[in-house]
Amino acid sequence: MPARSPLEQPAQFLKGVGPKRAEALARLGIRTARDLLYHIPHRYEDASTVTRIINAEVGHDVTVIGEVVSKGVLPTRSGLRIFQAVLRDVSGMIECSWPGQPFLDRSIGKGDLVLATGPVRFYHGRQLQPREHVVLGKAAESAVAGKVLPIYAATEGLSQKMIRHIVDENLDRLLPLLPAEDVFAADARARTLPSLMKAVAAVHRPDSIRAAEAGRVRLAYEEAFFLQLLHARAKRRATVETPGIAFGRTDTLIAAMYRRLPFELTDAQTRAIAEILADMTATRRMNRLLQGDVGSGKTVVALFAMLLAAEAGWQSALMAPTEILAEQHARTIGDWLDPLGVRSVLLTGRLPAPERRAAEQAIASGEARIVIGTHALIHEGAAFKRLGLAVVDEQHRFGVRQRLALAERAAVAGCGGVAGEQAAAAGDRAGGADEWSGTADRRMPDVLVMSATPIPRSLALTLYGDLDLSVLDELPAERRPIRTALRNEKSRDAVYAFVREQVAAGRQAYIVYPLVEESEKLELRAASAEYDRLAGEVFADLRVGLLHGQMPSDEKDETMRRFARGEIDVLVATSIVEVGIDVANATVMVVEHADRFGLSQLHQLRGRVGRGGEASYCILIAPGSPAARERLRILATTQDGFEIARADLRIRGMGDFFGAKQHGLPDFRFLDPQRDESIMVSARDHALAVVEDDPELSQPGHAPVRAALELRLAVKERMYEVG
Repeated sequence: MPARSPLEQPAQFLKGVGPKRAEALARLGIRTARDLLYHIPHRYEDASTVTRIINAEVGHDVTVIGEVVSKGVLPTRSGLRIFQAVLRDVSGMIECSWPGQPFLDRSIGKGDLVLATGPVRFYHGRQLQPREHVVLGKAAESAVAGKVLPIYAATEGLSQKMIRHIVDENLDRLLPLLPAEDVFAADARARTLPSLMKAVAAVHRPDSIRAAEAGRVRLAYEEAFFLQLLHARAKRRATVETPGIAFGRTDTLIAAMYRRLPFELTDAQTRAIAEILADMTATRRMNRLLQGDVGSGKTVVALFAMLLAAEAGWQSALMAPTEILAEQHARTIGDWLDPLGVRSVLLTGRLPAPERRAAEQAIASGEARIVIGTHALIHEGAAFKRLGLAVVDEQHRFGVRQRLALAERAAVAGCGGVAGEQAAAAGDRAGGADEWSGTADRRMPDVLVMSATPIPRSLALTLYGDLDLSVLDELPAERRPIRTALRNEKSRDAVYAFVREQVAAGRQAYIVYPLVEESEKLELRAASAEYDRLAGEVFADLRVGLLHGQMPSDEKDETMRRFARGEIDVLVATSIVEVGIDVANATVMVVEHADRFGLSQLHQLRGRVGRGGEASYCILIAPGSPAARERLRILATTQDGFEIARADLRIRGMGDFFGAKQHGLPDFRFLDPQRDESIMVSARDHALAVVEDDPELSQPGHAPVRAALELRLAVKERMYEVG
């Protein structure tokens, strides 16, 4: 067993810590000496560019550093208590005011050196109202001129000043321990990066902002490298180490489908089809993500992949997240396949027993070349005769384990058992089936996962690095832009009048709310209460339906079917309709409290209309702040889902971008997916090369990488247990 690293020393025993401060450090995730080294500043202040107090002009935002020469708490007639302090530097003095924060009188003392940032206003003279401040220490002990000041995340019971002191007290002793943990020390591919010791020193004691950023980049690269290493190893297991299928292409079905298409494929669709067919005809197993905007034509691309499998004598399975979406796929794909003589079947829990038995028999016999269903395909044991391709629609609605389960089931249901023995006995040799040998054949199906949630490339590499990526980044020419308008609450009656006009013209509308039930904590309109009001008062003469996630599954599906059949004029719903079926007659999407939704989610909701040939509209009603309305204007000015996703990520960050459903997102200390795409790409190429060269990391030169990877196994669990 390897000796324990000194960096595993509990933080309690570091100089200047002790039991009480160790508890506070633990709240910041600092439990060991290593954690302290990697608790890097969240920002820096360059003292050489701080505004001199004499130059702090009214109306400007400034950052000043000065000694507290006087302070006190000022009461007002309204009962508000204001903490005030006068700061002085070599050029002059300025009063700082913190309304409603009298407690600062206990943490800011006379003689302290304080950094303060905020607007300068005129109130009986110049006054700075800090948004942020940092106590740098005692003025007599601090020399900050020309220095870059690290600003650390702090916590209750552990001030900025204390954290800086603890780091300073321990840094010189801990830094020399890092070379032994430098995983890139002997790696020529990382020679342009500073050493680990230099990087950590630079982030804590930088000579310049540039030096601090160079140190962060080195740490971010290592973080990205290990994430991509996990992806690369998973990808190798899925595509190289797992026996795959080399589908034989005859073009008998593919060419016929091309001729029958009633529209021209986009360049992006053509490119994606070429990438997928190249994967499927190769000996390696395909493991690919098809990412496309709403309405970009992913289903057609998947159809060509399934036709290649059918040409070669294999079956395909398409798994959708809901029964109603599976039914839509079955109708659409069936209409395309019937003229080609290719049979498809639907398998869901809703099917009556006789129909289900017939579908299962067609699947087991191989008569059904394409099977469309829900998670019933993996949980209820569909016995495929010969499953060669698994397609997972709306990938973000499934966990990684669920999509892997469909592929794993093929090894049992599609490559062996009675059905496999029957196939071998019958001499089924189509499309490279000389290799088919019943129970002896353990080839796994190719996997194609599809997502209609556009995400920036950096996040695609983060979340789906084990998959190859095809992107549909353009819409079909016949897809009409959806007119998007931003309205306030005073315009609600006019919006309702417009909805009524559309219904009178034979169209349908959605009205979406952020909540199912009203909440005392949130003053928001809710779907259930608004349904009663709209159905009973506003649209009493129209057919109004209600759809939300708390309804029983059968009731939800039936409501959506009635809307699709045109039996409901106005569907009042929550964001459950974000992933719905195509209702070509729906032309209006009204979103109440639109400021409560992310931009990407609003874009998905907008995509529920515009599915037919009529002009369609998305109306965002937002009573929110000017900042929130400004954010919504981004949606109103572009139809590009990828551009919207980039803006959403920039504004809300990665966690909020995906919402509560995505609880498998990696935790980054140093890497910023919003701006570090080039780092992620370089780290991915590096990791792929390492795994290609040494899959088991058994070579002596990779021993540091292997040892470090063992410390990061928790990351693997977070990444591969989503859902």
